[in-house]
Amino acid sequence: MSPSHTVYISLGSNKGDRFKNLQDAVNLIYAKIGRTDSISKVYNSPAFGFESDDFLNTCLRLETNLIAHDVLKALLAIEKSLGRIRSKKPEYEARIIDLDILFFDDDMIASKTLQVPHLEMQNRKFVLQPLHDMAPKMIHPVLKKDMTELLQICEDKSILEPINIWLKNPSKQHDFSKYNYIAIEGNIGAGKTSLAYKISHDFNAKLILERFADNPFLPMFYKDAQRYAFPLEMSFLADRYQQISDDLSQLDLFKDFIVSDYDVFKSLIFSKVTLQEEEFKLYRKLFRLMYKDLRKPDLYVYLYQNTERLQENIKKRGRDYEQNIGNDYLEKINAGYLEFLKNQIDFNVKIIDISDKDFVENRADYLSILDAICEE
Repeated sequence: MSPSHTVYISLGSNKGDRFKNLQDAVNLIYAKIGRTDSISKVYNSPAFGFESDDFLNTCLRLETNLIAHDVLKALLAIEKSLGRIRSKKPEYEARIIDLDILFFDDDMIASKTLQVPHLEMQNRKFVLQPLHDMAPKMIHPVLKKDMTELLQICEDKSILEPINIWLKNPSKQHDFSKYNYIAIEGNIGAGKTSLAYKISHDFNAKLILERFADNPFLPMFYKDAQRYAFPLEMSFLADRYQQISDDLSQLDLFKDFIVSDYDVFKSLIFSKVTLQEEEFKLYRKLFRLMYKDLRKPDLYVYLYQNTERLQENIKKRGRDYEQNIGNDYLEKINAGYLEFLKNQIDFNVKIIDISDKDFVENRADYLSILDAICEE
């Protein structure tokens, strides 16, 4: 998964419905670029460097997996979609929307199309004041001064007036506050770990990941399923029970909820496929004794992938012991999950078909999954 970057963006508008232009831009930035952490107050400020109507200006901080030049490309596309036509004239002019990258991590970028940090930000009060609202102690990586000091020494004496309306943060449309514990499940290669990681990162959740890599029986099982199925399933059950018991009992006051990339019930689903009938009966007795004492998720999300996509993902991630998994095995696992979920009454279940989605590389696909999870 691509690394996450912190980006500060300045927004301004002085044509048409200025506040709506800002809100539309904020919404599109969230949809196209990344999660919005925070948005400053909106200020009314006089046009800088030319005679024109007053601007509304603000600043936002976001996290994105895009590189800096791709962020710039996306911002230019957003400006164009909102009706801005960039002139080749050198002088300043009124604009429906103006979007500028101020900072990209602590990077210093100098190219024909992009200069980061923004070369003129320290000279513009309409940039510094909103930025100061969000990050007064942030250090400019070139000037080595924080935003408070830069604002104090700025020679721009423009009068900025804060308005009494706040822009809405589109990140808030995905509300996980009604859940304390979400389990994300799926077949082998469905992408449950990737989704759990993204949600935990974007929405301040405690992340619980299955420790599958530590199981010594897994590579042996894929070579000789009949011989190693029972010790594999028993070791998985013991490890899942131990891990989920420990992790769910440890309170983290700095996290809003818990998200895991598995639920212990998967042990029963897989064992029904892998074990002989008498082995499964014994296993089921042990499972029920352990499972009844475990905390159940408030929401169980099942990511459905068709077999072809599962095989593509398995090949892509390249684990040697998974490369010979057959279609019939994956289809039995899918059927086992769907049968379990169809009869589930203990907790809320949402089945999301992601066979035509790539939520890791395509932000629109990711947001559509969040929509499905959060809808009533």
